Amino acid sequence: MSRKIQTALISVYHKDGLEEILQELNRLQIKFISTGGTHEFITSLGYECETVEDVSGYPSILGGRVKTLHPKIFGGILYRRELEADKKQVKAYDIPSIDLVIVDLYPFEETVSAGGSEEEIIEKIDIGGISLIRGAAKNYKDVVIVASKEQYMPLLELLKEKNGISDVEDRRQFATDAFKVSSGYDSAIFNYFVNENRSALRVSLNEAKHLRYGENPHQKGNFYGNFDEIFEQLHGKEISYNNLLDIDAAVSLISDFDDTALAILKHNNACGMACRPTVKESWDAALAADPVSAFGGIVVTNKTVDKEAAEAINSIFFEVIIAPAYDKDALEILFQKKNRIILVLKSAEKATQKLQYRSVLNGALVQDKNDSVQTSGDIQVVTDKEPTENEIKDLLFANILVKHTKSNAIVLAKNRQLIASGTGQTSRVDALKQAIEKAEAFNFDLNGAVMASDAFFPFPDCVEIAHNAGITSVIQPGGSIRDAESIDFCNKNGLSMVTTGTRHFKH
Repeated sequence: MSRKIQTALISVYHKDGLEEILQELNRLQIKFISTGGTHEFITSLGYECETVEDVSGYPSILGGRVKTLHPKIFGGILYRRELEADKKQVKAYDIPSIDLVIVDLYPFEETVSAGGSEEEIIEKIDIGGISLIRGAAKNYKDVVIVASKEQYMPLLELLKEKNGISDVEDRRQFATDAFKVSSGYDSAIFNYFVNENRSALRVSLNEAKHLRYGENPHQKGNFYGNFDEIFEQLHGKEISYNNLLDIDAAVSLISDFDDTALAILKHNNACGMACRPTVKESWDAALAADPVSAFGGIVVTNKTVDKEAAEAINSIFFEVIIAPAYDKDALEILFQKKNRIILVLKSAEKATQKLQYRSVLNGALVQDKNDSVQTSGDIQVVTDKEPTENEIKDLLFANILVKHTKSNAIVLAKNRQLIASGTGQTSRVDALKQAIEKAEAFNFDLNGAVMASDAFFPFPDCVEIAHNAGITSVIQPGGSIRDAESIDFCNKNGLSMVTTGTRHFKH
């Protein structure tokens, strides 16, 4: 059923973009009803506009808390145009027909983010606006609802191309967008009040990006979030579901390092990483760990990519590179591959959330993000032999890496270079054997290397295998009832061991 807009109720907090809407509405001789500051804005442009107070016969009261909440306003929005009983009632009570509602909401989330006081935050809980949105969206069969600036463009198209005549499909889409706004707003308010209690879960992510497919081609995939807030894509193809998983893992890993660092990731795990004075040197050392797995991987660094580094990195195929900045001549080199995704990391802080979510069975698991990074002040030497200063640096380096590696995980490192890792194994012994085999395959000398474990050693077998391979120092959480057996082996064989008290499972 087509509907022609004849009367518009307009009540907005932000006036940006409204002037062009008003011009089109005025061109179509659509009547305006408005409130407070919006009324002043409309009349300042020379348009006639009736106030809500004139329509309702009541003034704005309680410091502006009650303005639009009146039967003459909501009756005009909610009455069903084809229902005779409704027609009789609106005529009997002199209720005007309202066909278009343009409204936005008080900036609740912005006030919370800005550190507003409790009083300021509470006053930014919109009552009239959210009610107008719900009422107009509920009656989408007769009313067009525009609930945010994001809907201004579709509204302009409706006004310009259809002269304000909408069909039910148009109105239903506006209603869908409106309920997206209202549900997100209510979720933000609930999450403010529930705080750390977590008695229920409300997640609202408004921006949807349809991906080519999910993890596999037969699966549908979407990304919900503001990717452009975190990254600027300078070059390359459309980002895929699996790219996003690797990008997330890469940014999480590199964010734990302050010194110049570069990592190469494959399937969310680092297959190469090193800290060196320059990006080029870091690349060379990271690639050496596993040049086979590096093919088709993700490259991430926390420093500017210069020409020298770009020339080296360009020597192999990789899908994505992430850095805070690139020199101009470096980009000229990296642009040579047309599909290569080149990202500028604008904000590492915005790239991570405080909570992590995972769908499980018929519900969801929620946990705090693992933002624990151990320093030299967090480790406890539990053996007779103490690690050297260089070994401590390697232990802390390896401990960060093992935190970001799929469990069961073992990381072997030397001179702040990833030598090899054992990832996602069903036993810690298998993870260690995998790491040693890989290190030997790429001709690394494990004598003097260190070992990091994401969880404690239930038996002394891992430290024995590590010792036989040349490992001289170990970092692990500790906490096993048989810790003493591993410690005793280290003492008898001249290894040093430190514990952190923090487990780093990653599943």
